[in-house]
Amino acid sequence: MKGHNLKKVFILFGSTGDLGRSAVEYFMNKDFDYFYFISRKQFEVNFKNENYRLIIAGDLSIEENVKYVFSNISKESSASYFLFDTIGGFSGGKNIWETAFNDWSKMLNMNLTTSFLIGKHFAKFIQGTNGGSICYTSAASGFKNEKGKIAYGLSKNAVNYLVKSIAVEGKEIRLCANAVAPNIIDTPANREWVDDENRLVNTKTICDAVYNFFNGYPEASGEIIQLMH
Repeated sequence: MKGHNLKKVFILFGSTGDLGRSAVEYFMNKDFDYFYFISRKQFEVNFKNENYRLIIAGDLSIEENVKYVFSNISKESSASYFLFDTIGGFSGGKNIWETAFNDWSKMLNMNLTTSFLIGKHFAKFIQGTNGGSICYTSAASGFKNEKGKIAYGLSKNAVNYLVKSIAVEGKEIRLCANAVAPNIIDTPANREWVDDENRLVNTKTICDAVYNFFNGYPEASGEIIQLMH
């Protein structure tokens, strides 16, 4: 966002997840002019102004639902758009020969297909505007092989490749792409099973990294930051 005073629009996918809820509170206090919060269910936003809109959408691994979201976002030629995708999930603990195909499909749909569709339709959307930047939520598991994480790790590794691809292809349409790759996000659910709290990454650290990417627009692109603690 350096060097220009044009309208800045923030778009958040996954607004009611653990990371998403923290991102709502974090980014609504930043220097954006308008906000879109996308979720599968209604929720309250404690905003002092009315410069935001909630968009309720179904499963975002279904392309029609992603199209619906972007059809409900106002497109302005003088605006820049900044999208943070927090959608994702984890399933693991089994070797490849024990992994059910349904679990495999679930991980790829949740972590990769949604990322592809959001990136695809964001790229189509920002053409004719002042451009945009998308930041995905990857994971440290995408950089190393770990026992019992074949579907999850592969899906996050593929998200990293997606980021690099969008960064290259997006140059001609003023689209940047980056990702944050935390170790284990500090959530109540994760605290119940983690064996070492030093592996936890708090949500503010993640949001700070995302905001730094957006502040680096349009120079920052193709970067994936690992956040270990």
